[in-house]
Amino acid sequence: MPKVTLLTYTPDPEITIASAAKLCYSPASIDTVREGLDEQKAADFVDMLSSLGHESPTEHASFTFGIEGVSRALLAQITRHRIASFSVQSQRYVTEKQFGYVLPPEIENCPEALEIFNESMRRDQEDYDKITAVLKAKHLKDMLNSGMDEKAANRAAEKKAIEDARFVLPNACETKMIVTMNTRSLLNFFHHRCCSRAQWEIRDVANQMLALVYGVAPTLFKKAGPPCVSGPCPEGKMSCGKAKEMKELTEKIKSGEN
Repeated sequence: MPKVTLLTYTPDPEITIASAAKLCYSPASIDTVREGLDEQKAADFVDMLSSLGHESPTEHASFTFGIEGVSRALLAQITRHRIASFSVQSQRYVTEKQFGYVLPPEIENCPEALEIFNESMRRDQEDYDKITAVLKAKHLKDMLNSGMDEKAANRAAEKKAIEDARFVLPNACETKMIVTMNTRSLLNFFHHRCCSRAQWEIRDVANQMLALVYGVAPTLFKKAGPPCVSGPCPEGKMSCGKAKEMKELTEKIKSGEN
């Protein structure tokens, strides 16, 4: 299952954001803009920004996460959030020997589906290994014939082989990544991905991320979560109809109870 770690973040994120906002509204200089901004005043400033809908200063605080135990299917979803930075373990440079894979709960709880799924993963690994071996042998022969050193040829042949063999790997294949988002992007991410209608895996990741950032910047993320936490549900006829339950769940996530 997904595991999220908060690796680093902008020091004193709420004071940093309050400083940026203060500069917009006062004649303060860069040297003096942080003067008098203790934690409480910064929190008040952040609250004011939220009430005004002034979001741009929140971009000055960023948070970096380590995410592991997730599928390549999740990777396709999370990278749709384009105002972010991603570093992902490469299948071109890392050989998938006995690759790990994410098991969807609905499949895990259905013995018939689970048997089919596990057999599919076994075949995918077998096919990946076979294709890698065949292509590596072909590339190695060509490289040795061209006069390349044997040690260098072995490395290059394997890299070239797994570059194409990876095409047989499934969406379930595990990956890991480091992701950095600024506060404004995170609030948008939580808005969409903490919603009950989000896919289960990315919702799990989003909830873990929310718990972590709320722990270090509670005022900044006080209203974070699915849209029904701070206002009406925008889904219309597609709404889950469980706004009360979602609010309670979000509070539990923020308090570390979930």
